[in-house]
Amino acid sequence: MRRLAAVLIALTAVIAPVGPPAFAGAPATWNRPCALAGRAHYTHVAWIVLENVGTAVVGSRQAPTFNALAERCGLAINDHGVTHPSLPNYLALTAGTTAGVADDGEPSAHPLTVASIFSQLHGRWRSLEESMPRPCDRVTSGLYAARHNPAVYFTSLGAACARDDVALTWPLQLGEPFTFITPNVCHDMHSCPVATGDAWLARAVSSVIASAQYQSRTLVLFITFDENDGDASNQVPTLVIAPSVARGLRVTTSFSHYSLLATTETLLGLVRLGAARSARTFLRPFHL
Repeated sequence: MRRLAAVLIALTAVIAPVGPPAFAGAPATWNRPCALAGRAHYTHVAWIVLENVGTAVVGSRQAPTFNALAERCGLAINDHGVTHPSLPNYLALTAGTTAGVADDGEPSAHPLTVASIFSQLHGRWRSLEESMPRPCDRVTSGLYAARHNPAVYFTSLGAACARDDVALTWPLQLGEPFTFITPNVCHDMHSCPVATGDAWLARAVSSVIASAQYQSRTLVLFITFDENDGDASNQVPTLVIAPSVARGLRVTTSFSHYSLLATTETLLGLVRLGAARSARTFLRPFHL
C-alpha cells in the first residue's frame, strides 16, 4: 500500500501544473477578492488545511498563489500549531482539545466521544476530502490520510458522518455554514513540492471566490497549516480571505489553532469549545 501511495504521489507531482497560478474559472473579483465595497454579513466559513510547510511558504517563489493572496487579502504571521504530529492539531482545530492524542493513529485507535464543531452544527456542515475512496472513510489509503480528516474520529456523529464527510468534487460545494476542505497528501504540500500544492490551491480558491456564498459577501475562507515541522515555535501562516478584509493586511498578534475554532464558532453563533473559550479571535484584527 505504501509503495502504491508513493507511485501515485510521484505521478501527481509530475502532471500537476507548476508556475504562475492559473485562476481558471475565477470571477473578475479574483484580482481583488478582499477590500470590497458593500456590507458583509458572514454566515458561512470554509477552511483549507495544508501540511507542515509553515512559514517557509511566505515569500517563496514556489508558492505564487499563496503569496498573491497574502498581497490581496490578510495574513496572520504569528499563528501557531498546538503540538506535533498532525492529528492532535486537527483535533485541536475542530474540538478545542487534543483529547490526549499524541500520535497519528487511525480512528480505530482513537474513537473520540468529545464534542466538536461538527456535532455543534447538527448536520449543517461538510467535510470535503480529496482522494477519499468512500464517505466517512476511517482507513488511510492511497493519497487519502484519515489523520487529516478529523470528523471520522468523532463517534457521536453517527450516520451524519457518512452523509456530510464526503469526497471532494469540483466546483466546491459551500452551501453549509461550515466547510472543512482537505487536499490529499500530495496537494497539501506534505509529500509533493510546494509548487504542486500551490497550483492546487489556485484552483480551490478560484472555486471559493466564484461561489454564490462568497459573491454574496457571506463567506470567510481561512487557509492554514496543521503544524510547522521545521521550527520549534510551531509557527504557521494563516490567510484570511473575505470581502471585508483589508488588502495586504498583515497581523502580528499571536494566535493559535484554538483561535481559528473560536473565530468560526463566534461567526456561526456557536458556544466555544474547550481551549477556544479563552482564545483570541481573528474577528477584530481582520475586520470580520
